[in-house]
Amino acid sequence: MRKRRLVILAQKGESTNIVYNSLKDAYDIEAVIVERPVPMKEFLQKRIRKLGFGKVFGQVLFQMTISKYLDMMSRKRKREILSKYSLTPKRILASKIISVKSVNDKTTMALLQKFNPELVIVNGTRIISDEVLKSITARFINIHAGITPKYRNVHGAYWAIVNNDLDNCGVTVHLVDKGIDTGSIIYQQRIGVTDKDNFSTYPLLQLADGIVLLKKAITDIFDNKLVFKNGTRESKIWHHPTIWQYVYQRIAHDKK
Repeated sequence: MRKRRLVILAQKGESTNIVYNSLKDAYDIEAVIVERPVPMKEFLQKRIRKLGFGKVFGQVLFQMTISKYLDMMSRKRKREILSKYSLTPKRILASKIISVKSVNDKTTMALLQKFNPELVIVNGTRIISDEVLKSITARFINIHAGITPKYRNVHGAYWAIVNNDLDNCGVTVHLVDKGIDTGSIIYQQRIGVTDKDNFSTYPLLQLADGIVLLKKAITDIFDNKLVFKNGTRESKIWHHPTIWQYVYQRIAHDKK
């Protein structure tokens, strides 16, 4: 029986490695098209125009200090999660990787048309343009680290915990459209958080459960059994916490 053909459209990183390694034995992954990061100056300028200097400054401080500290202190817990779910962050074969400036440039569309995959798996890219989504007939699907549409954009588990909304502390697999995590929902699941977990480990727990859901979604699509689920009534976009938001929640409410 032939393997179904996939392309992964992603940013470089451990989560992309894990997704690739979780799928490579069951599917014929034609290529992993990796977009280069937005230059930091350009990224910050856009973020400041959108959110304001004060908030972006606080986000950068958080990422440079507390986030890095949590990453360092959570290494053992992350190894436990990887082992429990049999996930491997082993590097992707260099021969499979194709680097592009952006998921939205002409090179990406040409590559998608060249490989003509039966399905595109998206991981960690910027918002994909409607032109790219319509450049081939295949569906695009994504693991989102949050329950949509209530926790769109980033850090859905952390913000759900901050809001004491554990029923919506989870992960979503959905079709990709031109919006920010607004695509039709295929599967959603609450994640199990322990006292060992924190801001740094929540995304790995979401990815671990999300890969299980992703495999089910891929099977449903190829078996023509795809059924969409209803999402939450509330819809909101969330951003990175600032250093003072995190410190307040940690001290006042013990949110990690």
